[in-house]
Amino acid sequence: MNKRALISVLLLSGLVGGAAVAGTKSTDSAAAQKAKHGHNSQYGQYGHEDSSDEAKIKRGFEIAPVYLDLKGKNRALVGLGSYIVNAQAGCNDCHTWPNFAPNGDPYLGQPKMINAGNYLAGGRPFGPFFVSRNITPDPNSTMTREERYQEFVSIMRTGLDPDGLHPQFGPLLQVMPWSVYQDMTDRDLRAIFEYLSAIPHAEPYCTPTNPDPLCKP
Repeated sequence: MNKRALISVLLLSGLVGGAAVAGTKSTDSAAAQKAKHGHNSQYGQYGHEDSSDEAKIKRGFEIAPVYLDLKGKNRALVGLGSYIVNAQAGCNDCHTWPNFAPNGDPYLGQPKMINAGNYLAGGRPFGPFFVSRNITPDPNSTMTREERYQEFVSIMRTGLDPDGLHPQFGPLLQVMPWSVYQDMTDRDLRAIFEYLSAIPHAEPYCTPTNPDPLCKP
């Protein structure tokens, strides 16, 4: 082997060996971090509350279209819940009717303004049989907070309609995308519940053609 070929072999060996060492070091570092911080923590991959959650909580309070009653609530979960409800899950699309305030429809090129007066109060018709439910706090409910939370989780996980309003279609909700929401984490569901507990009660916008029996235009 001539001198030039020997130098090339040595250089190549050094590069490959260096890459192998570097790869081992990187893997060990990741493993050490997981061992140190706990990979399965509910607060993120490395055992502490993700910085992204802080941004979501802050943004959640910025985009909440109604006054929030934080008394007795977990403030961080309320903010996170607002972010999920208003920026991710699209709850307003079905449960607020009309979706937008006058002159606030972004699909008409107008600056977006949510219909705060009927926010999440339901009343949107879906064909001749279904209408979105009112998911604002019920001032006449006799259920405890924990009972309401367990019912909420059951709805989100199973789609079982606690009111049984449409027995001709079976016991499950037919329009709400609970089959998507059922895969959310427990913490996300708790955050949504916390947020929905903090918004004010509202009544649906009713029209003569609305099939909701609770509507009285």
